[in-house]
Order: sequence, then structure tokens, then C-alpha cells
Amino acid sequence: MMFAAIGFIGYAVIFFVRNFTDSFLELGIGQSEVDVGKDQITQLSPSLYHYISHLHIAVSGFIAATGLAVAFLVWFGVRRGYMWAWVGAVAAPVLALAVALPAHYPNDFDTIGHLGLIYLATLIFVVGALMSLRALMPQQRT
Repeated sequence: MMFAAIGFIGYAVIFFVRNFTDSFLELGIGQSEVDVGKDQITQLSPSLYHYISHLHIAVSGFIAATGLAVAFLVWFGVRRGYMWAWVGAVAAPVLALAVALPAHYPNDFDTIGHLGLIYLATLIFVVGALMSLRALMPQQRT
């Protein structure tokens, strides 16, 4: 779970940095998904560019915050055998993914380049969550 939490934070850093580069759009989003780039968006509407940029920054902050919350819950709660910490550590990214992922599919933003790292972090997280749950079950504390 900790490795995945660190992965979430790493993804947030990539997301944040790309906002300030010529890439601008998210990892794995290119001309096939969005037919304009940073320069074209700025030419069309500087205020739209700034709005999209602020969304990138905000989303990267929320991704990083989720990763940090999970890391602290795992390190200071799950490792000590607290089921409430495990529930919180699982619920936070599940909620984030349940809200964020569905919008990717109808808009064809579900490329492996875009979601691949999140899928990998989620897989690592699920394996870690199941392993830690198994370890928590016999020693469950409130």
C-alpha cells in the first residue's frame, strides 16, 4: 500500500510538472485525444489556458494529497494493526478513482499512456491492501 501511495504522489508530480512544460496536457494525452496543444489553446483564449492550467495544478494537488493521506494511514495506523486506518487508506483512493475514472472512457481519454501508471499503482495498492487485510484480521484492534 505504501508503494502505491508513493506512486500516486509521483504521478501527481508528473501531472504538475507537465502543466508548466510545452507538453501541457496530461501524461498519455496527445493529438489523437486532443487536437490542440498549449499554444493553440493560448491563442484561442488565454483565459481558457489559465483555467485549464489551474485545474491541472488543483488535480495534481488532490492526487498528491490522497497519496500522502494513504501513506500516513498505512505507516501510522495499518502497520500498528488498526482496522480503521486500513478502511481509511482504502476508501480514499477508491473514492478518488470512482469519481475520476468514469469520465475517461466516453471521451477516449482511457489510453494506456494516460491511465497506465494509475492502473499499475492501483494494482500494487490492491495487492498491498489484501495482504495487509489478511495480516490485520487475526489481530484486529479498534
